[in-house]
Amino acid sequence: MQKYTYTVKDSNGKTIKGSVSADNREKVILALQNKGYLVLEVKEGAAGLFGGRKSASHKKGGKVPGHVLAFFAEQLSTLIAGGVPLVRAISLLGEYASNPTLGYVLTQVAKDVAGGQSFHSALSHHPKTFSHIWLSLVQAGEVGGQLAETLMQVAIYTKTQESMKSKIITAITYPAILTVASVGVLIYFILGIVPTFAQIFKDFNIDLPMITVIVLNISGLLINNGILLIAGAIFLFVGFRFYIKTTEGKKRWHSFLLTMPIFGNFIKNIYYNRMLSTLSTLLKSGVTILNAILVLEESFDGNVIIQNALKHVRSEVAAGKSISDSFRSTGVFPGLMTEMMLMGEESGKLPNIIATLSKFYSDNVDQFIARFSAVIDPILICGVGALIGIIVASIFLPIFKLSQIGGN
Repeated sequence: MQKYTYTVKDSNGKTIKGSVSADNREKVILALQNKGYLVLEVKEGAAGLFGGRKSASHKKGGKVPGHVLAFFAEQLSTLIAGGVPLVRAISLLGEYASNPTLGYVLTQVAKDVAGGQSFHSALSHHPKTFSHIWLSLVQAGEVGGQLAETLMQVAIYTKTQESMKSKIITAITYPAILTVASVGVLIYFILGIVPTFAQIFKDFNIDLPMITVIVLNISGLLINNGILLIAGAIFLFVGFRFYIKTTEGKKRWHSFLLTMPIFGNFIKNIYYNRMLSTLSTLLKSGVTILNAILVLEESFDGNVIIQNALKHVRSEVAAGKSISDSFRSTGVFPGLMTEMMLMGEESGKLPNIIATLSKFYSDNVDQFIARFSAVIDPILICGVGALIGIIVASIFLPIFKLSQIGGN
C-alpha cells in the first residue's frame, strides 16, 4: 500500500488536508467522495503538500476566453478518444495553442501530469484559467474512466455559457453606443450652441418662453458648476462602489438586482439558466450532489442572495433532505423549479429534468432579448429626438419673437 496526501473541502466549505494509505489514487478519491468531500488534490507521498518543494510549474496562469477553453476541451477529447496519451495530447495542444496564456498553462500542466500528478490536480494550479466547474468535471471523468466523454461535455457546457454571454452583449451593445452618441450630441447643444444664443437673447432683453428659460438655466448650471457636478458624480460612484463591497451593501444591491422592475426577472432567468445547466452537467458527469452544490456555491460569488440560498441547500441535503425540498425551503427559487426537481427525483431522471429546466430559462432569456432589442431602439431614438426638439424649440421660439418685433 502507498501513502497518499490529500486536500479536500467538507460540506461547510472548509479546506482539509491529510494523508491516508491505499492501493491506488482512485480508491483514495472514491473514499473521500463517499464521505461527502470535494476532492481538490490527491498526491502520492507527502512532498509538495506540507511545505515540500514546489516547482515553477505551479506558477498561476491568467484568464483565457471561454470560447478558447471550449475549443481546447473539444480538441483534447478528440485526441484522447483517438488513443493519444494524455501528456502527449496536452503538450501538442499547448505547443500549437493560438492563445499564448493557454499555451503557457498547458505546457506547465503537461509537465505536472508527466511528473505523476492527476490531470485535475495539475489544472488546479491555475485557478485563473480553470474554474471549480472545470476541476470537478475533469476529476469526475478521471475517476469514472470517461475523461474523453466528460471533456466533450465540458466543451458543450462552455459553449452554451459563452453563447448566452454573446447574446447579452449583442443586445446591449447597440443601445449603449446610441446612448453615448446621443448624450454627446445633447452636451454639445447645451454647452456649445445654447450659450451663444443665450447672450443674443440677453442683449435684446426680451421676455423668453418658459421652455427657453429652463434650457438656459440648465446650460448655465452645467457651465458654471460643471467641475463640481463631475466631482460629485465621481464621489457618489466611489461611495456606491465602497458600499456594495460591504456585507450589508452587497446583500441589498444583489437583492435589488433580482427584484428591480423589468430587468429583475431577466437577471433571475440568467442566473437560473447558468445554475441549472452547471448542475445538470456536473450530475451527468458523475459528480456527487453535495460536491455539485458546493461547486455551484463557489461559482456564484457574483450574487450573495443565490450563493446563500445554495449554502442552505447544501446544508439541507447534507442533513438528509431531498433536493427539491432543500431548494424549496430557501424561498428564493421559483415553484416551477422545485416541482420539476421533485418529478426528476421521483422518476430517477433528475439530471435530464434539470437540463430541461435550464433550456426553459434559456428560452426566457432569448425572448426577453428579442423583445428588448425590438423596443429599446425606437424608444431611444424618439427620446433623444424629443430632447433635441425641445432644445431647438427653446432657441427658435425667441428668434421668431425677435423677427416679429423687427417686422413691426
